[in-house]
Amino acid sequence: MAETLSVAHRLWRALPATGRRAGLSAVATALAPRADRRPPAQSAGIVVAGELAASTGVGEAARTYAAGCAAAGALRGEIPLGIGARPASRPPADAAVLLSVNAPSVPLMLARAQKDFLRGRRVIGAWAWELPVVPASWAAGGRYVHEVWACSPFTADALERVMPGRVRIVPYPVGMRAAPAAIRDRAAFGLPEAAVVTLMIFSLGSSFTRKNPLAGIAAFKAAFGDRPDQILVVKYAGAAAYPREAALIEAQAAPNVLLHGGYWPQARVAGLTACADIVLSLHRSEGFGLVPAQAMLAGIPVIATGWSGNMAFMDEQSAALVGYGLVPVEDATGVYAPMPGAVWAEPDVGHAAEHLRRLGDDAAARRALGARGQVRAAAALNGDSLRAALAENGIAAAAATGQATDAANGPAAAAATGPTAAAATGIDGG
Repeated sequence: MAETLSVAHRLWRALPATGRRAGLSAVATALAPRADRRPPAQSAGIVVAGELAASTGVGEAARTYAAGCAAAGALRGEIPLGIGARPASRPPADAAVLLSVNAPSVPLMLARAQKDFLRGRRVIGAWAWELPVVPASWAAGGRYVHEVWACSPFTADALERVMPGRVRIVPYPVGMRAAPAAIRDRAAFGLPEAAVVTLMIFSLGSSFTRKNPLAGIAAFKAAFGDRPDQILVVKYAGAAAYPREAALIEAQAAPNVLLHGGYWPQARVAGLTACADIVLSLHRSEGFGLVPAQAMLAGIPVIATGWSGNMAFMDEQSAALVGYGLVPVEDATGVYAPMPGAVWAEPDVGHAAEHLRRLGDDAAARRALGARGQVRAAAALNGDSLRAALAENGIAAAAATGQATDAANGPAAAAATGPTAAAATGIDGG
């Protein structure tokens, strides 16, 4: 799918980032409905509201939480949210609401919502963050929620600083969600059948600096040079909004370094992932790490920086962890502003190259690591934390209350026909 920006989006990006965000946020904060001071003790199921159709990590998080709530029998429906858009419906009066939207975006998403959108309901925020400290402005998100679910202990530690006593660790229940159908067809992607394929997937909108793709490419080239039996596939999205960063990636193309830009349907991304022998992530930081998590659950061995949110579901036995040093955050893309105490990892490219050589040339080692990773991820991401969080918040299974039908989205059992399953644009980050 070709990437283009609308005229409005181009004009918006031409404005000074700080000013445009502050002005819009102030207007939205004045308009957005807030949660009641005290939530009800009991709720009949839960509605997931968020960017359910977005091809981003935030969108995939919302779809994953919705799928987990459905598997737990608690999902009452899904309400897509978007900046400047009016929600198509309000949640059922007796249902809890999970706002799978990061704190700064909550008022922007709710500015045009009905004034009773959150009234009388238990409201939970699902927030993700990729640094050890969060901006102080995130504390304002607390006025819209009673509790916050953090996707990893790493993220929880950061959020606890602005929401003390109101943060619960609820990893994305990736293991509760049916894996997308994927056909391993290397010919469809121009990949040699006999080659060992290493895959990187990311979105430039998630910060080119944080995702650190050039380090991954450098490690691969250090490990294998121009060997035709070793192929690196780099799948990225967001080039229209970040052309300079896309050009840096495109300059790294080689006969054994294949680049794929643009937004793809979920099935195509899943098909490409099925072709991979190794998934590589030399990130500087992750709030969770959806791509490595999905790879591990599929039994694909992962090489990843051994720091930040991904450590919620991997360790030295289940993944090839890359050494690192911590450095102050400097993000040329402007996604992360300078903050005291903000650090992230600088992964050791040489160490990553050693892992690549070891696994790239040893099929048995790949199989063994993939199997261990699958066991570890399945245990960590099986949804136990989600089920406990629902119970402790007094959110009953929707079926048990006789309220399994959501007025906006039809039977909860049919939710698989909505954004959660369709995910029309797939995911290119996380």
